[in-house]
Amino acid sequence: MNRREFITLFGIGSIASSLPIAIAACTSSEPTKTSPSSDWQNIGTVSELDQKGQLQSPNSPIGPVLVVGTSKTDIIAVDPTCPHQGCKVDWQSTNQQFLCPCHQSAFARDGKRLADPATQALKTYGVKIEDDGVWVKSI
Repeated sequence: MNRREFITLFGIGSIASSLPIAIAACTSSEPTKTSPSSDWQNIGTVSELDQKGQLQSPNSPIGPVLVVGTSKTDIIAVDPTCPHQGCKVDWQSTNQQFLCPCHQSAFARDGKRLADPATQALKTYGVKIEDDGVWVKSI
C-alpha cells in the first residue's frame, strides 16, 4: 500500500465513522405532542380552553380541529371544515351551534347538520382532558 492509498482509505474511514454523529446532530430532539399510549394528539392546555371556550388547531396531525367547551362542561371536537364547500365554520356560543359563514349551513353542538345547504354532518373527534392537556383522536 502506498502513501496515496493509505491517505484515501484513512479519509474515507474518518468520514464514514463520523456520519452517525452528524445524522444524530441533525435529528430534532423536540418532544412530540402525541400521547405515548395511543393516537391521541395534544391540541392545547386546559387553561387555554377554559379561558377562550374553544381551541383551534388548523394543522394537527389528524387534520383541522376545533374543540369547544370548558373543563367544567361537556367538550366536543369537530373538523371545522364545512362539508358543503370547505369554508371554516364558527362556533356560536349563544345559539350553541356551528355556523358556516359562506352559505349559512348550521350544525348542532355534536356536529349534526341542522340547516342546508350542507348535506352531511361535521366530522367529530374523540376528546379528553388528561393532566393539563386537551387531547383529540380520530374516531
